[in-house]
Amino acid sequence: MSTSPAPERIAWFHAFSGIAGDMALGALIDAGASVDDLRSMLESLPFDGWSMSVEPTMRGGIAAANLTVNVSDHSHHRTARTIIDMIEGSGLPGRVRSRSIATFTALATAEASLHGSNVDDVHFHEVGGHDAIVDVVGVACALELLGVDRVAASPIAQGIGMVRSAHGAIPNPAPATVRLLEGVATYGVDINLELTTPTGAALVRALCEQIGPMPTMTIAASGFGSGDAVLDNRPNLLQVVIGDSVASTVEGQPVALVEANVDDVTGEVLADTVAALLQGGAHDAWLTPIVGKKGRPASVVCALASPAHVGTMRDIIVHHTGTFGVRAQQLSRWPAERSFTEVDVQGEMIRMKVGSHRAKVEHDDAVQAAKRTGLSVREVTSRAEAAYRIGLDDD
Repeated sequence: MSTSPAPERIAWFHAFSGIAGDMALGALIDAGASVDDLRSMLESLPFDGWSMSVEPTMRGGIAAANLTVNVSDHSHHRTARTIIDMIEGSGLPGRVRSRSIATFTALATAEASLHGSNVDDVHFHEVGGHDAIVDVVGVACALELLGVDRVAASPIAQGIGMVRSAHGAIPNPAPATVRLLEGVATYGVDINLELTTPTGAALVRALCEQIGPMPTMTIAASGFGSGDAVLDNRPNLLQVVIGDSVASTVEGQPVALVEANVDDVTGEVLADTVAALLQGGAHDAWLTPIVGKKGRPASVVCALASPAHVGTMRDIIVHHTGTFGVRAQQLSRWPAERSFTEVDVQGEMIRMKVGSHRAKVEHDDAVQAAKRTGLSVREVTSRAEAAYRIGLDDD
């Protein structure tokens, strides 16, 4: 067991022909994510009636993986809350659950704002079926299998024209796709095809911390995932490049601080807002007590997030608190390099985040282990730390 900090592992998606869930998962598989391990992880979700196949294909002379999810259960009307509860109740690793939930929360927030409904009650149609759930959770699983700490993407290509949906013909890109990509660099190409789907846009919104050229990194692997259509003027592919960050003491990681002052909501609502911000992809979220106008006790709701997620953070704060104003500022951060290892506590695998000066138990893993073993979270944490120290002594 090594305690030396590792560089941050980055996945950069090159979306020159857009992005969809199956293309993203295919690209990650082509880059080295094990299909057998993916199936094993996905089987912890509480539903069946699906299978996944991956076939080699060619697009524009480039070899790629073509992913197909076959389903026998054609339920397409799950609510956001149903899907999130399904993921929360699974045995998936904590980071897989949080990335998956952030993606579906971004989708639900966009749909709720478009249709004037509550986020939890949003009924997913095209993205509520087994195939979309496998795509989204599969991408989160593949990122975990590849050890990815941070996700980035190029500007996102969009098609033109009209596409079919559960509501009939709608403009391309779809309204949900446009809403999800607010604040994200995107551009149109003269192709009458839905290059970027709402699921693909939600993955970008929820997971990508940087939109632009390939980040500075040492490349370790790459892969291509294909779309089904064959295009005349470009390969219908999504590229992913996996690499390790190059440490810098000068340039920080760009982040946005999104804030709102509120003085007319309850403590329960404030707690729910912080939880929703974290589920929506914030790096961190918190509350700061202040004295507001007219001497009223108030709170500042704060979220630290990728600049690409400012729109989502704003929408979540407005939706939960009803505030009339949200502000944001651009900052930089210097996250410490870290690596991950696992220890065993009564048959439950607990991840440890290891830095240059400390090792910390992943709280979500400790909570899940406590539920399954009957131990308290405090006892699970104590045993995990002890197991980690024993591992160091053995090394």
